[in-house]
Amino acid sequence: MSTAVDPITRSVIQHRLSSIVAEMGEAMLRTSYSQILNSSRDFSIAICDTRARLVAQADHIPVHVGALPWAVRAVEARFADIVPGDVMLLNDPYHGGSHLPDLTAFVPVFADGRRFFWTVVRAHQSDIGGATHGGYNPEATEIWQEGLRIPPLRLHEGGRARDDLLDMLALNVRNARDFRGDLAAMVGAAHLGQRRLERLFAEFGTAVVEAAVEAILDAAEQQARAVVAGWADGVFHGEAFLDDDGRGRENLRIAATVTKRGSDIEVDLSDSDPQADSFVNSSHANTQAAVAMAFAYLIDPATPKNDGALRPLKVVAKQGTIVWADPGRPVTLCTSHPSNEIVEAVIKALAGCCPDRAMAGWSRRFRLAIKGEDPRSHRGFIWHMFQARPGGGASPGGDGWSSIGEWHTAGGIKFGSIEVAEVRFPLHFRRHEFRPGSGGRGRHRGGLGVALDLVVETERPALANTAGDGVRHGACGLHGGEDGAPHDYRLVSAGRPPRVLKTKEAGIVLAPGDVLEIRSGGGGGWGPPAERTAAAQRRDVEQGLVDAGAQEH
Repeated sequence: MSTAVDPITRSVIQHRLSSIVAEMGEAMLRTSYSQILNSSRDFSIAICDTRARLVAQADHIPVHVGALPWAVRAVEARFADIVPGDVMLLNDPYHGGSHLPDLTAFVPVFADGRRFFWTVVRAHQSDIGGATHGGYNPEATEIWQEGLRIPPLRLHEGGRARDDLLDMLALNVRNARDFRGDLAAMVGAAHLGQRRLERLFAEFGTAVVEAAVEAILDAAEQQARAVVAGWADGVFHGEAFLDDDGRGRENLRIAATVTKRGSDIEVDLSDSDPQADSFVNSSHANTQAAVAMAFAYLIDPATPKNDGALRPLKVVAKQGTIVWADPGRPVTLCTSHPSNEIVEAVIKALAGCCPDRAMAGWSRRFRLAIKGEDPRSHRGFIWHMFQARPGGGASPGGDGWSSIGEWHTAGGIKFGSIEVAEVRFPLHFRRHEFRPGSGGRGRHRGGLGVALDLVVETERPALANTAGDGVRHGACGLHGGEDGAPHDYRLVSAGRPPRVLKTKEAGIVLAPGDVLEIRSGGGGGWGPPAERTAAAQRRDVEQGLVDAGAQEH
């Protein structure tokens, strides 16, 4: 017999679940070692049940969370003998992961002798081995060149850590200290969530908590379906393009056919281009997450983004395409690209059936990682550029946010303190300010990108690699809005002309004193530029946001 739960109890338990994942996130932020986590916050937190349903998530990285149920499915399929004290770990994109740098830790939650939940932490590592530093290999043609692959495995067994296994993992990455510290933070955060859930069970009882979760998921489904039912029925199409695959193929196409009937949405990506020979392919779980992101952005913000809210959505994809690569293909760029293009294609399609909800495109990711030796400590370092965040797209509600990031992060990744970065790394941020004119014009203007001049202050040459997209295709405008400016990254060395950096290249030598001139892209505009109010245009000029000349180097 099912247990009835009154609305007040359901609301209390829902808010307790939300507070638990938020507290887990704070624990990660305060205990992790690497700047990619404790400064830029490239991690996500969730609670899933044993049926791999997303029950609660914290406000972190959408592309992480949407893929976590597939990771839980992989763990459930692998292990039939899970006991209290176990900790599971994986990162492999072909076992429910998204890409290799994202480790995922799972802690089971038991009550009354039964297993109910997993507390899950996914966190991007500053290095995961492989042929290049920093977790991205632009030259990879197979996944084994990208880093250490971890299928579902048992990291702790019955409360005891498997130190030999941890030693093997740490030996295969370049910065073992940060790796060990970050992994310990992940496990600690997951255990914190476990303890908080055990307290919740003790306070309310297993029957009440179980019934409340069902009611929470059902309520989210009802809210999502009520929104979708108000959209126009029909079949709609959208497409987006990656610049290239780094191997000479250009304008790789992501195609979305969206069928909307009543309160159901089907997104079919089968007509997308064939898979690539480089890391721009997507894993299956990552593609599922990207479509879920696009849908979640268009329903009501107050609706909990859990399994219930995603029930109206069905995703169809074809293996062997860029959105679902065959096993063994490289996929490390996928959480950025083609994730962003999948979101863009889906939202362009849905703009035909819910034009008052669809927003213009957010700019793309153009990542840079530097490896070198800090002359102050004579220790090696790996630095990931999370500064110079690009601009977000405008929407029916107003201008896009400047320097907010990309579709797949939705502001969840922070650019971090410049002062802290300069203390930690031999780098000088000579300039870091909005890039005027980079946002697409429209009734509502796209958010601005950033102009960054970064001086390398090593004593010996450092090495850099890039991984990204968006120097050819700027963020798309919508409903008559203009596209945002694309990225423009250059390396300036004494006595040589500036060199334009490609979005996918390795082995870039940075001499002491070199300057990286970073100009990140802006978001797309929404609505015809002629409809922008005179007051808004004056404000843009007065605040120096539309000086087109400032876009030039």
